[in-house]
Amino acid sequence: MYYTQEQIDRANQADLVSFLQSQGEQLTRAGNEYRWKRHDSLTVRGNKWYRHSQSKGGGPVDFVMEFFGKSFTEAVELLTGEKGAAPPPDRPCPASLSDFRLPPPNSDNRTARNYLTTARRIDEDVTGFFFARGDIYEDAAHHNAVFVGRDEDGIPRYAHSKGTAGNFRLDVKGSDKAFNFCYRGEGERLFVFEAPIDLISFLCLFKKEWQKQSYLSLGGVGEKALLRFLSDRPNIKTVYLCLDSDEAGNDACSRLVKLMPEGYTVHRLIPLFKDWNEVLQHRAEITDGKYIREAVYGLKEPPQEETVEIIRMSEVDTQTVEWLWEPYIPFGKVTIVQGNPGEGKTTFALRLAAACTNRKPFPHMAAHEPFNVIYQTAEDGLGDTVKPRLIEAEADLDRVLVIDEAKRELTLSDERIEKAITQNGARLIILDPIQAYMGEKTDMNRANEVRPMFRRLADVAERTGCAVILIGHLNKAAGGQSAYRGLGSIDFRAAARSVLLIGRVKREPNVRVIVHDKSSLAPEGKPVAFCLDPETGFSWIGEYDITADELLSGAGGNTATKTEQAEKLILDLLADGKELASEDIVKAAAEAGISERTVKNARRNLDTRIEVIRRGNQWYYRRNETKSAK
Repeated sequence: MYYTQEQIDRANQADLVSFLQSQGEQLTRAGNEYRWKRHDSLTVRGNKWYRHSQSKGGGPVDFVMEFFGKSFTEAVELLTGEKGAAPPPDRPCPASLSDFRLPPPNSDNRTARNYLTTARRIDEDVTGFFFARGDIYEDAAHHNAVFVGRDEDGIPRYAHSKGTAGNFRLDVKGSDKAFNFCYRGEGERLFVFEAPIDLISFLCLFKKEWQKQSYLSLGGVGEKALLRFLSDRPNIKTVYLCLDSDEAGNDACSRLVKLMPEGYTVHRLIPLFKDWNEVLQHRAEITDGKYIREAVYGLKEPPQEETVEIIRMSEVDTQTVEWLWEPYIPFGKVTIVQGNPGEGKTTFALRLAAACTNRKPFPHMAAHEPFNVIYQTAEDGLGDTVKPRLIEAEADLDRVLVIDEAKRELTLSDERIEKAITQNGARLIILDPIQAYMGEKTDMNRANEVRPMFRRLADVAERTGCAVILIGHLNKAAGGQSAYRGLGSIDFRAAARSVLLIGRVKREPNVRVIVHDKSSLAPEGKPVAFCLDPETGFSWIGEYDITADELLSGAGGNTATKTEQAEKLILDLLADGKELASEDIVKAAAEAGISERTVKNARRNLDTRIEVIRRGNQWYYRRNETKSAK
C-alpha cells in the first residue's frame, strides 16, 4: 500500500503518550517525560522516544515498527487510522522489498570472526557454521558483523548490522522483520531469542545435536518474526521463549504467549545471568554446567487433552551423582539428619561444617577443596555455643556463613536461600532444626503443605549443586520403625534422597552412632560411630554393628547385645576342649550375622576365660577351663 508524504508526516507527529494509552499500556510520569511500564528503560515525550539501555530513539513510526513488530505501512496505518491507497502508476511503492540490499561483503571475515570469538566468546565451530552459510559475514564499508535473515526459499529479506567496536547496531534499510536471523531444523522445537548474539551463544552452551531443532531471533521483543516463522513451519509443536532475564523480557514473554495461535506448547528458559551471552562469558565459572536459572513449563498448552509432552529417555543426559560424603550425603540433593534431642545431631552438623572448610574430612570422605558453608540454627546462640564448637573443631570461621534473620525469619521456601548459595558459592547449607524453618502458617503434619515447600527446596539444591541438610527431631513413638519416627509428614522422608539417624548407644553413653536409614542414590553406607567423652572430647570410632531399629528400640545396649551373642558363640565353639583358629571363629560369627569388630570386642571381654596360643603364623583359641569353672 502507498502513503503520501503528508500522511507519513502526520504519523510521525502522533503523540506517543496518547498512542500508548490507547493501546492499553501503562505509563508513569517522570518530570516532563513518561516511562513505559513494560520497558522501564524507555521514556516518551510528545512524538519522541528514547531507550536508555541501548542509547537509541526516534519518532512514532520507528517506535511502532520496533516495539509492536509492524512494517512501515502497518505502522503508518496504526498511527493515523487511515488505510493506504494503491501506488500511482508512475511511482513505485516506497516500502517495496526492492529497497532491501545486503551491505557489500568484505574480502574476508577476519574482523567479524575475531569480534565474535574474542569479545563475545562464541565458539569457532558455531561461528564457522553460520559464516559458511553466509548467514553471518563482515561488511566491507564498516567491518560490522552482519546477521542475515532469509525466507523459506533462502532469499535474504532482513539484515542486522552489529558494530565490532562500540555499541553500534542497526537493521539494514528495507529489512522485513518478519524474516529475522534464524536456523531452521527438522525437529518440533523452536527456541526464540531477542538478538542473534544470544541465539548463537545458546548454541555454544547446549551443543548436543542442536541442528535438529529450530532457533529464531526476534530482533527485539516484537512478535512479527515469531508469528511468521510458525506459519511457515507447521512442524513446530513446542516453543521455548529464551528472552532476557529482566523486566522487558518478562513482559515480552507474557505478551507473546497471548499472541501465539492455539495448538502450541510454550515454555520459558531463563538464563542464569541477564542474557545468554553473559552466561557464555561466565561459562568457565559455572562448574556444574547449569546455565539455566529457571525453566518455567506450561505457559501455554495445546487445548487437546490427549496431547501429552513426552521426554524420551534417549534424549535425557545421564548425570553422575557428586558426593560430599559418599554414600551418606550427596551434592545437589536434600539429606535429613534426625535423632532425639541431645544425642549428637548438632555436634555432627558442626563437625561436618568444619570438615568442609579445614581439609580434615570425615572417615572415608573424599578430599575436597575448602568451600563456604551456610549454617542456620534456631536453637543455639551463635556467640556462646556455635562459634566455640566450631573453634574446637578447627573450622575456618571465614567460610562458615549465616543468613541474617534479624528483620525476617527464614523459611524453606525463602528466596534468600538460593541467593545466599549462589552469591557466596556455598556447597553445603544446614538448617537446624527443620521445624523452625517451616513457617508459622505451615502444618508440618499435612502432606499437601509440606510437599510443595520441600519440592522448591529440592529444586534449589538441584539448580545450585549445593548439598542441603535438614536436622530433625524424632517423635515420641518409642519402639516404632525408624521410617515413622521423624517429626511431621512422612513426605519429609519420602522427598529426601538420604536419611541419617543419629542415636546414643544405651550401654555406652559416650558413644553416638550414625545409621544410614535411607539412600536413593547408592547402597546404604555402614553405621559409623563417634565418641563424645567428657574429658577427651570428640573422636571417631569407626564402623559399628547396629541397625536403625535396634538403636531406637530402647532395649539397652544393642551393640552390647551383639557382643554378648559373640561371647556365647565363642564359648560354644570352644566347648568340650575344642581348639579353633581365629579365622574359623570369625567365619562362624559372620555366618551368624556378627561382625569381626564385635568378635574382637567379645574376645577382649573373655580375656580370662580363654587362652590364646600361637602356632607358626596362626593364632588359636581354647577355653581356660580353670577360669571357666570358676
